[in-house]
Amino acid sequence: MRPVTSLPPRIVSVPVEFFAGLRQSALTAHANASVLSVDAIRDAGFAAGKALYDHFGSWLAEQGEAHPDRLSDERFSRLLEAYFRGIGWGKVEMQPLSDAVMALDVSDWGEASGQAGGCLVSSGIFAGFFGRLAGAPLSVLEVEAAHQGPGRARFLLGSIDVMGHVWEAMERGIPYDRAAASA
Repeated sequence: MRPVTSLPPRIVSVPVEFFAGLRQSALTAHANASVLSVDAIRDAGFAAGKALYDHFGSWLAEQGEAHPDRLSDERFSRLLEAYFRGIGWGKVEMQPLSDAVMALDVSDWGEASGQAGGCLVSSGIFAGFFGRLAGAPLSVLEVEAAHQGPGRARFLLGSIDVMGHVWEAMERGIPYDRAAASA
């Protein structure tokens, strides 16, 4: 019998209430050291994002499409939206804010509840997914969450250095879109 060298990634579904419970656990971590930290939740999302990228590549092949890194930007965006919607996460739209920063707008998004705490798993998922695509570590910053309403959020995606610059500018009161444009 030949050893199995690679198995297709497994995808599981979870109810959207999972995210609220996980977020609440992370936010109360300071009260109980045994509870998962916010970083641990993002790290779990990161691992899932890397696996979702592999699944996306397999899904593209099943659709008769090229590998993700060989798709035009326009085609990639349309197929990415179809993929995430098809696996139940919701709609993802990509929009460049500068040469170095991409905005990811999500709607009808399973994790985006409009509550404080944001989309911790999704931040990690996008970092892992797009990091695999780029072949380099990327950083994701959620910049619009609760005030967008249930199901909506906005993330910024860029290199670790660029997103560090954006974060520092935002801490000084500069709006994220201006910070991204100057990165």
